Amino acid sequence: MHGRGWYRYIRSGDEKPSALSWQLLKRVLAYAGAYRWHLAGMLILILASSALALVSPLILRDLIDATIPSGDVRRLLFLSLALLGVPLSRGIINVLQRRLNVTVGEGVIFDLRAALYAKLQRMSLKFFTHTKIGEMMSRLNSDVIGAQNAISNTIVGIITNLIEAIAVISVMVSLEWRLTLISIAILPLFILVARAMGKKLRETARAQMDANARMNAMMNETLNIGGALLVKLFGRQHTESERFRERAAQVRDLGINRAVFGSMFFVVIGLLSAIGTALVYGFGGYQVIQGSLTIGTIVAFGSYLGLVYGALQNLANAPVEFSTSVVSFERVFEVIDLPVEIDEKPGAHILSDITGEMRFENVWFKYDDDPKNVLSTVKRAGRVNEEEGILSGQVADERDEDHGKQSQARETALQDINFTMQPGQLTALVGPSGAGKTTLTYLIPRLYDPTKGRILIDGHDLCDVTLDSLIAQIGMVTQETYLFHDTIDTNLRYARPDAAKQDVEAAAKAANIHDFIMGLPQGYGTVVGERGYRLSGGEKQRIALARVILKNPRIIILDEATSNLDSESERLIQAALAHVLEGRTSIVIAHRLSTILAADQILVLDRGRIVEQGKHTDLIENEGVYKRLYETQFNSPAS
Repeated sequence: MHGRGWYRYIRSGDEKPSALSWQLLKRVLAYAGAYRWHLAGMLILILASSALALVSPLILRDLIDATIPSGDVRRLLFLSLALLGVPLSRGIINVLQRRLNVTVGEGVIFDLRAALYAKLQRMSLKFFTHTKIGEMMSRLNSDVIGAQNAISNTIVGIITNLIEAIAVISVMVSLEWRLTLISIAILPLFILVARAMGKKLRETARAQMDANARMNAMMNETLNIGGALLVKLFGRQHTESERFRERAAQVRDLGINRAVFGSMFFVVIGLLSAIGTALVYGFGGYQVIQGSLTIGTIVAFGSYLGLVYGALQNLANAPVEFSTSVVSFERVFEVIDLPVEIDEKPGAHILSDITGEMRFENVWFKYDDDPKNVLSTVKRAGRVNEEEGILSGQVADERDEDHGKQSQARETALQDINFTMQPGQLTALVGPSGAGKTTLTYLIPRLYDPTKGRILIDGHDLCDVTLDSLIAQIGMVTQETYLFHDTIDTNLRYARPDAAKQDVEAAAKAANIHDFIMGLPQGYGTVVGERGYRLSGGEKQRIALARVILKNPRIIILDEATSNLDSESERLIQAALAHVLEGRTSIVIAHRLSTILAADQILVLDRGRIVEQGKHTDLIENEGVYKRLYETQFNSPAS
């Protein structure tokens, strides 16, 4: 029973099985190492419980063969109390053992979840654009629980049953070696059945995990506020309900198959145990008739048979449980082992008290769709595979809407970008939709790193400074404002949790949102709803501006996104912008003429290149991209 044939293979992908290496086992056991003293205590309790399990059959043997025939009432009373004391003692031991077991199990869940979440926080934006939230949740929930089962239940169960089987067989040998040989003669059959049926159980378990991941992914997509709104607006409630029923049915059917096959497994194992029991009682009964054995010995032996076959059944099932649990570990390790694309160099410089000078030197950028740095995706029946439909990391403003002009679709997002922003300057980015404006701004806080070239702040390459100190110098308001489902105060303090109340209110006043907040029934304690959907677009954007003001960064990056707001919201935001940008190095994706006219320099992007650069008055004289944009987009009555 100790051979590696127990758990020779586990499935690590959709098709190919992979060897369960000793290196992987050591890594799994390393998580148990943190709880070595708890496990040692459990081992002691296991030994005590196993020892007590051996006592009851011996008491029965003594009662039948000696105490009752001799009429010793005092000994009869003592042994009767002992029969009561043994299960009571084992019950107390089992409670203590369960306490230690749960401590280890919950501790492993905590360790794995904390490690996974910390790793996910370090991943680049590419990882999140390529990975569905439901699949990440599957790693953090079901896979973590499945992984801890390998340590707190499976490994402990193997040790418990192994000790119990060895102890019971040892006592059985001392009682009657011939009966012991007969009882363990079926052991090879246990191993063969475990190997044959265990493979099928592992495959079913893996398929069920994948089906659960698909179902979780769909729930997260369609039950978040954005997905729910989309479903309602297009009247797809019935379609999505049917699609969910299909995925839930897959989970149901696989669960039924797994349960039925598992029951069949235990039926076969139970039948093997019954064969062994029948042989033992048949041969043992014959020996009693012949006078070679006593009835008490046969009764004790029968009790031991129940213990040893129960232990062997559990040991036969252990490979299935263990390899299934290790599959969960592999899925967890897949996340932990992902390379961190945006990371700090050893001895990275800490930015502090910067002036805000920024320089782009020969910067090129291409979205990397290499799947080696993202989670493996599950195949979805009836749907295009994600790898075939990824839009190379493009974001909201990277779409071609310049009808009649050359398409912005291309392989390289940015090409040979060179410009400098002096401290306190306002730089406006303009260009057709999809020209690369948002991509350029994403390089500054290192949401991505340039494919070639470098970006410098105060002469320091961004790749040579610490991430925390870099982010501390940068404030960014994206076109799609994100707010947590919490109070306005909590959302504002996300920029600076230790900010005083007067600082929070001052930031809100600077963003022209304080009066609105005070007019709400709960004021700053008002809950904004999922993603801030209880607020209008202009209100959310002013809260986002207030959050950046509270952070007080040296460099500001803004996607104005005021083109779809009502005139009053736009006026308030424009007034707030004037305050926010004052004295700071700012780069703004311009949507309005007022920003264009106020800019110290304008960068005109087209197909990922800076095709024009200068002030408004200079650029308007050229017959180029800027003049066309100015005439069609900025110089309109609505502007």
